This record gives sequence, structure tokens and C-alpha cells, in this order.
Amino acid sequence: MNKPHLEVTAGLIWKQGKVLITKRPVGTHMQGYWEFPGGKKEQGETLEQCLRRELVEELGIEVEVLEQIAKVCHEYKDRVIVLHAFTCKALKGQIVARECQEIRWVNPERLHDYSFPPPDMEIIHKILGKRVETSS
Repeated sequence: MNKPHLEVTAGLIWKQGKVLITKRPVGTHMQGYWEFPGGKKEQGETLEQCLRRELVEELGIEVEVLEQIAKVCHEYKDRVIVLHAFTCKALKGQIVARECQEIRWVNPERLHDYSFPPPDMEIIHKILGKRVETSS
């Protein structure tokens, strides 16, 4: 079976040492899991354009996309996801849960208290690894 390959973006938005996570809505792939906000890249978009569009649609905020911190490839039974994670700076707008069930600001050390899809777990390991390296 030839599985669809999806390019997906995720934004790491920080505020006072906490990172924003969103809960996937019922009826979606991996429903009920937490994730970093973002979404599928559309034809003709750059990854940065995709992430900016998705964050306006999902959360009602405009961001500046900063550095890419990770690229994770994960194969599910029915699809292959390539997740590109970027740090982002919120520029304007109030964060509102438009397309997700819930939003939370979480201390990075508490991210393991939430259920995340496998690609997002790899991002968490990278975040926590960087934090450990920079604090020593």
C-alpha cells in the first residue's frame, strides 16, 4: 500500500518559560492527544507560510517563525508524517482555541504529564535535551 506523505508544521510558542500546547479535536487523526499547534502544508506553501496560516486559523494569532528546531519523520499505519517544528514569536492577536478542544501553557518539565503523538514526543525530547544542555 502506498501511504500518503504529509508535510506538517508545529509551532513552539513560549511565554514566561512555558510552551503552548493544544488538544486535538474529536473526529481528527489522533483525537484527544495534545500537540504543538500547527498543521498540514498546502500545495505551493513554504513551511513558514503554512505555520503562519495554521496559527491564524487555529489560534487567531500572527507569529514570526524563527528557527527550525526539529524535523521528525514518523510512519503510521495509514500515513507518513514529516513534522517540522519551529520556535515562534507571537506578534499580535489573542490566543483562542478555534479548532482545538483546549489550550494550555505548560512548563517543559511537565510535558510528559500529557499524551502526545509520537512525532511530538520526539520534539519534547529535543526541547528537554536542549534545556538540560543550556542549564549546565
